[in-house]
Amino acid sequence: MRIVFKTDYMQDIRPWKDRYQLGLYLILLAVVFAAPMVIDDFYLGELTNVLIWALAGMGLMILTGHTGQASLGHAAFLAFGCYANIILMEQGVPFMVAFPVAGLLTGIVGVIIAIPALRLHGIYLAIATLAMSILTDDIIVLTEPWTGGVGGKYAPSVNVFGFDIDRWGTPKEFYYLVLGVVVIVTLGYINLMRAPLGRSFIAVRDSEVSAQAMGVDIARTKAMSFGLSCAVTGLAGALMGLFAGAFNNETFSVIISIELLMMIVIGGLGSIHGAFFGAIVIGFLPQFLSISKEWVGAVFGGSSVAIPGLEFGVFGMILIGFILFEPMGIYGRWLKIRTFFELFPFYRKDMFKRQKSYLKTERLR
Repeated sequence: MRIVFKTDYMQDIRPWKDRYQLGLYLILLAVVFAAPMVIDDFYLGELTNVLIWALAGMGLMILTGHTGQASLGHAAFLAFGCYANIILMEQGVPFMVAFPVAGLLTGIVGVIIAIPALRLHGIYLAIATLAMSILTDDIIVLTEPWTGGVGGKYAPSVNVFGFDIDRWGTPKEFYYLVLGVVVIVTLGYINLMRAPLGRSFIAVRDSEVSAQAMGVDIARTKAMSFGLSCAVTGLAGALMGLFAGAFNNETFSVIISIELLMMIVIGGLGSIHGAFFGAIVIGFLPQFLSISKEWVGAVFGGSSVAIPGLEFGVFGMILIGFILFEPMGIYGRWLKIRTFFELFPFYRKDMFKRQKSYLKTERLR
């Protein structure tokens, strides 16, 4: 059994509980940093894809996981960040300037959209954001002079401090670029949750009436959450476009929005870890299914024919399983396992049992 004794009030808002936890994070960072040295380019590309999805998951986690505002329209902000980054680069703006500006512009658009949208609650907000995601397809086609329409655009190589980085030509350098962005955003996210603004997000999520009674400006907090969420999602969209190499109006479909929401639910809502766990599932699931089909074909003598909709079907069954048996997601299950070993033999089965009023939240009307 391992118990952390707190001797200072500041320990409650530290990014990590103790040096042991900090050591684990540093070891994990060292492992992912050394990954290009031990795996081939194919799996390195898959790992890069997982990191990009994790970045997009953190963007949605700010809004849905920590502020409690459901969104099915974040594919629109992925598309905006992607196109903004490429268009700025085509105009001669360096990548090191175009990339953060694309995220900033996406955040500003998110705040503008949030002003009318966040007057809605629950399923109505989800439907409104879903409609926005559907409209994005038509907007991209109608703005063909800038977006290329159905023909799409091709992502150029980027220059970072004099080094040309390309997804296909220099996969290791591109991986380190994505890893650097993810680490910076993650550290910023951790500190956001320690700041008064991040605590306001959680207060609004749990009870808007109680948050307002404590002096939280509900409208401002929701708008800030939407803006920060869209800014991070825009950065993920910019990297996603560079990773794909070519994209058009069909790249960022409404399916991406649904998949993104399912990803953070499976990973664990309300936790930064959940974005990474969910990204691992969504990133490696297609390869796992492909390897499984080949293995089944080799064992039972069948052919590994592609089955339409198999990936989404399996993903949906995984989601249903977690909703029924582990609503806290993969991170919630890991938290229970870790707590069991930390408190053994004093762990009790109902320690994480939810109260009946857990899902009830008071909303301002």
